[in-house]
Amino acid sequence: MAWYDEAIFYHIYPLGLLGVSKQNSYTEQAHRFDDLSEWTQAVHDLGFNALYIGPLFESVGHGYETTDYRKVDGRIGTNEELKAFVAQCHALGIRVVLDAVFNHTGRDFFAFRALREKREQSPYRDWYRGVNFWGNNSYHDGFSYETWGGYDLLPKLNLQNPAVRQYHLDSVRFWVHEFDIDGLRLDAADVLDFTFLRELRSLTDALKPDFWLMGEVIHGEYNRWTGSEMLHSVTDYPLHKALFSAHNDRNYFEIAHTLKRHMDGGVDPRRLYHFVDNHDVDRIVSKLNNPYAWLPVHVLLFTLPGIPSVYYGSEYGIPGKKERGSDDPIRPALHLSEMVRRDPYYADTIMTLAALRRSEPALVYGDFRQLVLTTTHYAFARGDVLIAVNNDASGITLSLPCPNGAYRGMLHGTNYQSENGRLSLSLDAVDAEVLVPQSRSTESYQPIRMPKIEQHPAPAASSALPPVPDKPYEQMTVSELQAAILEKLGKNGPITDRMRREVQENVYPNSLLNWVKSFR
Repeated sequence: MAWYDEAIFYHIYPLGLLGVSKQNSYTEQAHRFDDLSEWTQAVHDLGFNALYIGPLFESVGHGYETTDYRKVDGRIGTNEELKAFVAQCHALGIRVVLDAVFNHTGRDFFAFRALREKREQSPYRDWYRGVNFWGNNSYHDGFSYETWGGYDLLPKLNLQNPAVRQYHLDSVRFWVHEFDIDGLRLDAADVLDFTFLRELRSLTDALKPDFWLMGEVIHGEYNRWTGSEMLHSVTDYPLHKALFSAHNDRNYFEIAHTLKRHMDGGVDPRRLYHFVDNHDVDRIVSKLNNPYAWLPVHVLLFTLPGIPSVYYGSEYGIPGKKERGSDDPIRPALHLSEMVRRDPYYADTIMTLAALRRSEPALVYGDFRQLVLTTTHYAFARGDVLIAVNNDASGITLSLPCPNGAYRGMLHGTNYQSENGRLSLSLDAVDAEVLVPQSRSTESYQPIRMPKIEQHPAPAASSALPPVPDKPYEQMTVSELQAAILEKLGKNGPITDRMRREVQENVYPNSLLNWVKSFR
């Protein structure tokens, strides 16, 4: 099988992680790949073997309004530094996938500049869709054009023009030959021309037989974009939504229905790209009503059929929620030295789940069999590996059909023995377990010891929480925001020592503001 079938992705939005200037002056030449290399070493140590990073090429702002497809953004580094960075990743056993923005360009791209300067006489007038020299736009160019998402900043390319397609294909050749990348994530793939996608697949198959193409597709029938002549994979937005809303709404049927819909539609979910957050959506910590649901969510992310991905910083449990139309809170600048001082529970859990996926081929290739399904209990098998999650407020015991034999719970270190084809598995409130036959289990896994709600009862409300002032969150001090968050957490259940410590250690006003607003 190809490397991407067994990939465990780490996703970096570099312009945010590195804290670069919001607007590109085109005069800065930074050298920040050393900072990225520090992260990739940590990524390797956590057990990831693939990196999706981007956008990396020259742009005017957030990266998706490309200015130059053949030059690394000067706010990040140089072409030579990217080449060395990819080589370093490969030395660590990490494949590298870059963002590719083929649907639109920025207004500073050479073809659009020529269109602005020469108008009807421009040789690039047919490079863009819907150019109308009798119209106008918000920049007062004296002509209009089709855009992505209604943003005049992002003029839409005409991919039915052979010259445009050839330019993009030549760029891909350049990226592969110059940087030795292993794949591309296609931005806005759901609106890309299918003829172009077929030509791209043909090219990349010839350049590298194991080159991976993954498309950003939010809505639609995924088998339209995937196949032997199209893309290898697409983003599984329906499962992304189901993973958090099934826990918030206590309805595991949503996850089961999503998987069934994929399979009934002829889509192999093992090929889909799975995630719980990314650079376009709120952080998973800020989406969950119950913070304990983080464990079952991530167990499902790593064990359901599909290719798992973790967004930078979320392996340390950081919150983040879009605010006033801005993506900045979900694309923060982070320093690894600060992240590693946070509660190690999150990173330790990710490390254990990644190790399990690497050591158990069934979690990659195994057939999926549903064993138990209720609104709050869900159990399934991947080959002979058993997975169970509980989203109930109290503990449960599940009777699972399985071959007679001895199993070990790899998350909590408990041994189990099946009898008469059944195995009795006990789970605590909002808990999860992955059972592997003892003949293959190993003590090298670090059992997860998440503090349980019943082990840490909260003090009485009158003495446990400081008063929360009656004023807008934006006007609160750090201590007042912390009090407000604790009050919200207290309404969802008892507050553990770990939860209290995490709130008190967060002294960043914007982070606290996003956190307190994330509660329903």
